[in-house]
Amino acid sequence: MDHPVQICSRCVMDSSVRGLLFDADGVCNFCHMHDALEKKYPLTAEGAKQFHALIEEIKQSGSNKEYDCIVGVSGGRDSTYTLAVAKKSGLRPLAVHFDNGWNSETATRNIHNAVKKLDVDLHTHVASWEEFKDLQVAFLKASVPDVEVPTDFAIISVLYKVAREHGIRNILIGHSFRTEGVAPREWTYMDARYIRSIHRMFGTKSLQSVPLLTMSQLIYYTLAKKMRFIHIPELIRYEHADVNRVIEEELGWQYYGGHHHESVYTEFIQSYLLPKKFGIDKRRLEYSALIRSGQMERANALVDLQKPYPIRLDLLPYVLKKLDLSQNEFEAIMALPPKSFHDYPSYYPLMRILRHPIRIACSCNLLPQVMYEKFFS
Repeated sequence: MDHPVQICSRCVMDSSVRGLLFDADGVCNFCHMHDALEKKYPLTAEGAKQFHALIEEIKQSGSNKEYDCIVGVSGGRDSTYTLAVAKKSGLRPLAVHFDNGWNSETATRNIHNAVKKLDVDLHTHVASWEEFKDLQVAFLKASVPDVEVPTDFAIISVLYKVAREHGIRNILIGHSFRTEGVAPREWTYMDARYIRSIHRMFGTKSLQSVPLLTMSQLIYYTLAKKMRFIHIPELIRYEHADVNRVIEEELGWQYYGGHHHESVYTEFIQSYLLPKKFGIDKRRLEYSALIRSGQMERANALVDLQKPYPIRLDLLPYVLKKLDLSQNEFEAIMALPPKSFHDYPSYYPLMRILRHPIRIACSCNLLPQVMYEKFFS
């Protein structure tokens, strides 16, 4: 017997999300995670003092190097603003971009405008299109919702790799729980064993140009090299309207039409694949974060969620042609029963055993917080 869907009384996350829990007031556990993070990263005078101390620490740690930090850039709002904040704070960043073949023209233009106007060097890691296409199609054939994790994991792997090559400890990324939320584990789980196991089952090519961080490398980078991820937007006042105005006026940044649609593949996944096959609407995640941080009215979010996720008419044909998938092949993929990372080999059982040390490592910024979210949220 189907149970009615319950919506959080504070945000718009609902009981269709596996693992969502509600307290006596109908408030979900993701809202409680948000509150805990607000306490950890307060937007107060003390928080501002800690941010400035952190900037000085980064400067000192890289004082004898060409660059004192790495900033991951995608052409999106968050990473562009993070790069601008780093530069305005007196840091000497190296911008790093992972090109998986799906950049929109707007995103590419945003990256080059930002690094040129901020006078920042850019390092771009370009994956072999044939290899990365093979990996993406493998994830589609695996019938899992977290089809974006090969890109997410490759980005983290590239950032570590470039930081090691330049002897840099501090990696700055543009993620904030106040605008991104905390992604449910069932939507976006990732680890190298999981990615490789799916590719072994459904892929056909060797992945020579796609960096996939191993467990031993992760331990080495974090414990031996003391590398850490710093989520700049979580440490400062960060509101979309203000940020858009700044980067548009100062860097010539342009919006690409949707949340994380700087990647055409992400646009396809969020607007077509996830809603139609898995019943996942990622607007719930974004809207809930904005509601909690006071940047969106809950009533407006509920109204908007009644409308289907907008889909460009030319998007599906473009994606299928780029992936070399016929309409029949894609329809067969869409008809496969939905699965999850639980159906494939991964490090998840080990991560559960090590969850307490991992939590500590994330709280100390030795691991990006997003990795803890992927394992345990």
